[in-house]
Amino acid sequence: MASAPVRVRFCPSPTGNPHVGLVRTALFNWAYARHTGGTFVFRIEDTDAARDSEESYEQLLDSMRWLGFDWDEGPAAFDSASGASGGPHAPYRQSQRMDLYKDIAQKLLDGGHAYRCYCTTTELEERREAARAAGKPSGYDGHCRELTAEQVEAYEAQGREPIVRFRMPDETITFTDLVRGELTFTPENVPDYGIVRANGAPLYTLVNPVDDALMEITHVLRGEDLLSSTPRQIALYKALIELGIAKQIPSFGHLPYVMGEGNKKLSKRDPQSSLNLYRERGFLPEGLLNYLSLLGWSLSADRDVFTIDEMVAAFDVADVNPNPARFDLKKCEAINADHIRMLDVKEFAERCAPWLKAPFAPWAPENFDEAKWQAIAPHAQSRLKVLSEITDNVDFLFLPEPVFDEASWTKAMKEGSDALLRTAREKLQAADWTSPGSLKEAVLAAGEAHGLKLGKAQAPVRVAVTGRTVGLPLFESLEILGEEKTLARIDAALARLAA
Repeated sequence: MASAPVRVRFCPSPTGNPHVGLVRTALFNWAYARHTGGTFVFRIEDTDAARDSEESYEQLLDSMRWLGFDWDEGPAAFDSASGASGGPHAPYRQSQRMDLYKDIAQKLLDGGHAYRCYCTTTELEERREAARAAGKPSGYDGHCRELTAEQVEAYEAQGREPIVRFRMPDETITFTDLVRGELTFTPENVPDYGIVRANGAPLYTLVNPVDDALMEITHVLRGEDLLSSTPRQIALYKALIELGIAKQIPSFGHLPYVMGEGNKKLSKRDPQSSLNLYRERGFLPEGLLNYLSLLGWSLSADRDVFTIDEMVAAFDVADVNPNPARFDLKKCEAINADHIRMLDVKEFAERCAPWLKAPFAPWAPENFDEAKWQAIAPHAQSRLKVLSEITDNVDFLFLPEPVFDEASWTKAMKEGSDALLRTAREKLQAADWTSPGSLKEAVLAAGEAHGLKLGKAQAPVRVAVTGRTVGLPLFESLEILGEEKTLARIDAALARLAA
């Protein structure tokens, strides 16, 4: 194991929208593979026909590509035109591997590592209740472990359809978790468990470790919620090794919970957990991944903002903190804002494009002016937390007239604002419209004429022109909007004040 090239896997189920906890798991696996020069396997666990959907499958692939997680083996890993099947262990969708699971389940039965269990749900619950009442472990009690041929015949005569259970060894299981250190599980706490349903469908408890074995996965990095299943899987790996199916038991590392509101585990049902939400709001993949990496890991004690390449260069699963990590949306936004500022201005302008054009833009397509956008982009870049905020910052350039925020209007248009605006208009008309500094001097002079400092003097001008009290640098904005439109909007504001 120590000398084996690292092979990790990410194996989500195609059910619903991907969530940020899932993304964090993918990130740590991908980063570890890239850090070690290993292999990143992307596998789809789609054996639950009632919940899985092709739409969710396509969404998973799209999300992985958007995040930049290139995979070495998995669906569409290679150019389909070349005839490649996705890797040496294809197919990578469990729904296409059913015959394989059926064959291995039979080998486990034949080798004495598994047995058929005929217990009904009612019988199981009655025995569990009795065990709980007696203060004993309430897991499966091994009732069908050693059935005689006569007992099997009697059960089948009743029409009972058995499940297949794995036979856990009567021994303590100890392993070293890469995140949590040495862990021990005693036999009474790890009972026999089902691996095949009564209808013949394989369960996660079988297909997951079987695929890991056949795909020669060396490191299983997954959520803490799966920790309790690890001793069962270790026992199954030992059986698979004995049968010549597996080569080794992988190393396990269980990643800390991601906590949401009220310090409860972040559920995929929580609105803030949906990856689509962050894409729609305009988070950068690199900003979101930077923040998610901090949920259990850090580059250094005094540095929160870094590139994905810097993370890959430093990442080691041994450095993951086992304590629960709390998702903080404000910090996530702040880190994303830092990544927006790190972009080249040209790239920033390109990344904003989806929000500046239909169907997201609030203005008609013909009113969008590319030259004005390129001119304002450097001033907008430092103001955004997420890209979707761009429309509220630049709409004054592309709408026929500003959209007034009534609270801003009331706050800015105090008594005497009409006189100030008339003076400002006069001064601006005489200013040099190729110089933001000249425009600033004009508004400053208007303020002085009315006994106001620049901050108070520019507020009515800003609201008259942009509709808001807060926005991009005012005088650069006026220059880009142009003299004609600026003066026309001041006139419109004066008319509104006079009404």
